[in-house]
Amino acid sequence: MTVTQIIVNTAGIALIALIVWYFWLYRREGVLVAEISGVQEAQIKVKGGYDPDVIVVKQGKPVRLHFTRQESAMCSEMVIFDKIDRSAKLPEGETVTIEFTPQQRGEIPFQCQMGMLRGKVVVQ
Repeated sequence: MTVTQIIVNTAGIALIALIVWYFWLYRREGVLVAEISGVQEAQIKVKGGYDPDVIVVKQGKPVRLHFTRQESAMCSEMVIFDKIDRSAKLPEGETVTIEFTPQQRGEIPFQCQMGMLRGKVVVQ
């Protein structure tokens, strides 16, 4: 095996390891929402994904998530919360609010109608 082959193989293995770490092993820390007058509120920008895409809230307190869509891609036209049976259309350039009160600890996933953009609310 030549030096060039060793370098190429090593670089390939390193890239594979990086991909595995990023897509399957990396866990993003959630954003703890601000509590204003007893209501937990978070602003979520919708542009190529949800930012932030992991929101941490407290159990039993009302939550308001303000989604602002800043793109015209068809995939981001809606946000769907299957677990709590909520959804909303997201007109471009407008802010749409979804309100709920989480009763149980755990995760409440949300996504676009195509399932390509994903996020979650973590209830503690």
